Amino acid sequence: MLETILANEPLVRLSAFAGVLVLMAGLEALMPRRARHYSRRLRWTGNLGIVFIDTLLLRVLFPVAAVGMAGLAAERGWGVLNLVDLPFWFGFVVSLLVLDLAIWAQHVMFHYVPILWRFHRMHHSDLDIDVTTGVRFHPVEIVISMLIKFGVIALLGPPAVAVIVFEIALNATAMFNHANFKLPQAMDRIVRLLLVTPDMHRVHHSVDKCETNSNFGFNLPWWDRLFGTYRGQPVAGHTGMMIGLEVFRSREDLRLDRMLVQPFKNADQRQSL
Repeated sequence: MLETILANEPLVRLSAFAGVLVLMAGLEALMPRRARHYSRRLRWTGNLGIVFIDTLLLRVLFPVAAVGMAGLAAERGWGVLNLVDLPFWFGFVVSLLVLDLAIWAQHVMFHYVPILWRFHRMHHSDLDIDVTTGVRFHPVEIVISMLIKFGVIALLGPPAVAVIVFEIALNATAMFNHANFKLPQAMDRIVRLLLVTPDMHRVHHSVDKCETNSNFGFNLPWWDRLFGTYRGQPVAGHTGMMIGLEVFRSREDLRLDRMLVQPFKNADQRQSL
């Protein structure tokens, strides 16, 4: 099973992406959490266009991707886990936890380092939030994120299968917790103990800066609780809160060309501590 996943990584990732996208879009249509202000056609053209550009850019710049870096680390003995003799399952679990913590810390950094925020704010400038918001990231942010991931993998030395499982899970959970569907409140309370839920992450997309600077997790919810950045609910409620930023609020800003040049516009929206 693990060998099959490694041998067919691109197909497995594409299948997982398409499957989660279709499932979440279906749930959004059946039981939406918030009313849409803009059409899917308008927003999805830009959001999915960004996904295409990001994927193409990563394939050109990093042909081996993160799983290839893990293989290289194992081959050359890089990383803590390649220097100690541990049971496979233990190294696998540790790898998933460390990689998730690294992504959480990276997310915090992209909010508080001004030059990085310029690129990350494109993710926050979506005027509605749904499954496609979870994959709406500027190409420069994607490249920086991959370089950070390479560094973490080189230092940690995770097994290649742990890296690909983490990558697939991260992509799937990002789409899940950005999805605009109503998870029953009782279920949400239970699920958010183990996984970031849509109601939990939606707070992070509030125009209110205090709420924007909370709930940084994409996958595991524990880091926000541990480091004091957890916020249970938005002040205005999930149907009353305003999504996005105080700037970039026109229909034209949802266009793909506007999204790509947005980081180079003079609108300093660094979130204050």
